[in-house]
Amino acid sequence: MERPLTQHIRPGETLTITDYQKHGGYEGLKAALKMSPKEVQDTVKRAHLRGRGGAGFPTGLKWSFVPIGDDAPRPRYLIANGDEMEPGTFKDRLLVEGNPHQLIEGMIISAYAIQAEIGYVFLRWAYKKGEKIIQKALAEAYEAGLLGKNILGSGFDFDLYLHTSAGRYICGEETALLNSLEGKRANPRAKPPFPQTSGLFGKPTIVNNIETLCNVPHILRNGADWYKKISLSEDGGTKIFGVSGKVKKPGLWELPLGVTLKEVLEEYAGGMQDGLKFRGLLPGGASTDFLTEEHLDIKLDYAGVEKAGSRLGTGTMIVLDDKTCVVGMVLNLEHFFAQESCGWCTPCREGLPWSEKILARIENGQGKMQDLEILEGLTKTLGPGNTFCALAPGAMEPLQSALKYFREDFERHIKEQRCPRRS
Repeated sequence: MERPLTQHIRPGETLTITDYQKHGGYEGLKAALKMSPKEVQDTVKRAHLRGRGGAGFPTGLKWSFVPIGDDAPRPRYLIANGDEMEPGTFKDRLLVEGNPHQLIEGMIISAYAIQAEIGYVFLRWAYKKGEKIIQKALAEAYEAGLLGKNILGSGFDFDLYLHTSAGRYICGEETALLNSLEGKRANPRAKPPFPQTSGLFGKPTIVNNIETLCNVPHILRNGADWYKKISLSEDGGTKIFGVSGKVKKPGLWELPLGVTLKEVLEEYAGGMQDGLKFRGLLPGGASTDFLTEEHLDIKLDYAGVEKAGSRLGTGTMIVLDDKTCVVGMVLNLEHFFAQESCGWCTPCREGLPWSEKILARIENGQGKMQDLEILEGLTKTLGPGNTFCALAPGAMEPLQSALKYFREDFERHIKEQRCPRRS
């Protein structure tokens, strides 16, 4: 099984530029610089690379929306979204701390494909170790002539900088990220215009997730056909899947897209801890719908998880066991989302704290049956199309699916006027 993103990453170690080049590092960049920008875009399109940050939008197609040519606006920007604050998600941290040059090479190739002159790694504020690692790797890349003017004698110029996040979950939304990067309050922007034509400082901008960008060097070095073949799905490549919760071996594994949910849980995460039973999981971080035992045989790719009623998201699962209170779990998530709302639109600003208060009332034995109707109404009021960005709709996904699959738990809390899981 091929694991291009993580095969050379070892726990507690970081690949230097010399280590990276020994394993074929920057060969993808050399191949890309012999091609035209459009050829690089077409190669990534044929590889069926989709965004690994949650939305899953086709990467090459996204790049193609950027105007390039002599008459196009300049400068153009490329941004790596490393504001990894989705609860349960820690995949980008692994890549940054283990192999920073893979990210840098991916960014240079991607910048060449859209003819961007300036790039930023927008990193989560709490990743202090990763911050130092990226700073050192950037210095190594500049010293080797891989960044700056006339990269490898190609005539292509690209400068890359590190920017640490202001520390809010909303900064992971690409237009809120752009506002933060400009020194403004991190509120999302109206679309259109889209960042590809009017992004950072009003110029064409591409924002890609760190894991997405780390795939790019391998596609250019080995080809689109190779990348599609290492997948078990119509979607190309591998995905870093994670499992947290009361399993025997929580962690991260790079596996082909299309692997089954059951295989990840049982073969890699080792199954549930002794004495516990599986009840469900959130398949792609906190802002995805629950899946249950009936879904264990689904394929973990974008279409497969969507068909089951959820989203692949970040591919990092949060497991619910039979001894953990699902009401308390959802309350904890809604508290996070309410706290992280930027307050820009009324449904999110008012609706998320309201849902948190109702859940707290139910969890503490003070709930009423009509509270469940109110919660169901909120999942619709805060749903897609009713808010300025996707934060509130994402927050509603675990709540709406918990009410669907675990309604009895909510009703018991109300009837018994206590949490049944508490002794």
